[in-house]
Order: sequence, then C-alpha cells, then structure tokens
Amino acid sequence: MSKTLYLMRHAQTMFNVQKKIQGWCDSPLTQQGKEQAKKVSEYFKEHGISFDHAYCSTSERCSDTLEIVTNMQYTRLKGLKEMFYGELEGESERLNCDDPEGCKTYYLQFGGESSDDVKDRMMKTLTEIMEKEDHQSVLAVSHGGACFNFLRGVQDPSEELKKGFTNCCVFVYEYNDHHFTLKEVIR
Repeated sequence: MSKTLYLMRHAQTMFNVQKKIQGWCDSPLTQQGKEQAKKVSEYFKEHGISFDHAYCSTSERCSDTLEIVTNMQYTRLKGLKEMFYGELEGESERLNCDDPEGCKTYYLQFGGESSDDVKDRMMKTLTEIMEKEDHQSVLAVSHGGACFNFLRGVQDPSEELKKGFTNCCVFVYEYNDHHFTLKEVIR
C-alpha cells in the first residue's frame, strides 16, 4: 500500500527578505511568512488532508512554520536541516553558486557541505520516516536547498527548478516499495 509524504519548505524569513544565505543559521518568520503558513493550513483543511505524523528540521523557522500549519505533536530531526554553507552562512546571496552542477562541491571550499551529502542525508532520513509502520500520511517541514537535493535523489529536478521552490511550497510524494515518486507540487 502506498503512503504519502508532504515535504514542505518553511515560510518566508527575515533572511529570505534580506537575501542572505541561510543554511544552519536561522532568522525569524516574517509576517508574510506567517500568512503563507496559515494559507497552507487552510489548503490542507479545505482538501481534507490530514497527517498521522509530523516532522521538521531542528531550525526554528521550520518548527515555527509547522506550528502554524498544524497543532499536532511533531519531532525535530537534524537530518531534515538545510545544507551547511560554512563561512558563507549569513552572507549575501550574491555569493551563492547559481549553477546546480557547480553547486555540488562549491560550498566545500568554505567548510560547508556538498549537495550529495545533503541529498544522501535527506534520502536516508525521509526513507527511515516513511518505513515506519504507522506512517501513512506524513508532513515534513524542511528547507529549499534540502527539498531540492531530495528531489535530485528521486528524479531530474530541472523542470521543477524552473518553476521555483517558493516559501511554503509542498512537494507531494507517493512512497511505495522503498521508492519515492513526485505526484505534485503545491505552490
């Protein structure tokens, strides 16, 4: 029987607005971010979508987003954290690498993680979650880069990348026989 994973990017933060690199460093949700999370909560209610379990990254922006979306108990996991950008944490986004291929190792020179490290961490964490017996419909709140790298582990991400990974977008995956399949992206 297939299961469903709703993998969501956190709501807009102060650093998103200020165009700062935000990996393991954190900043608070903006008012607009709180409104985005409320809209997702309303969307889930309107479409009769409920969850038996909820998870999020250990970053406060993810737990704050999750607490607006649902009032259910949840578990924070380091495996769902954003990529670590090393010395570029908190710096201007103009220092980011714009090329998905170049990004794979770009941040290593600054003491950060490789894209493959993030992909492997996300694949391992989300597979362990979905393998649990009583996990049929799961909400997991993570980050733009982490969600992108997880998608890279599932399929070619280029089409979805063109559409953008907006704050609070939700990737809906079917999980069946140890395999994830992207069904839709709610933007």
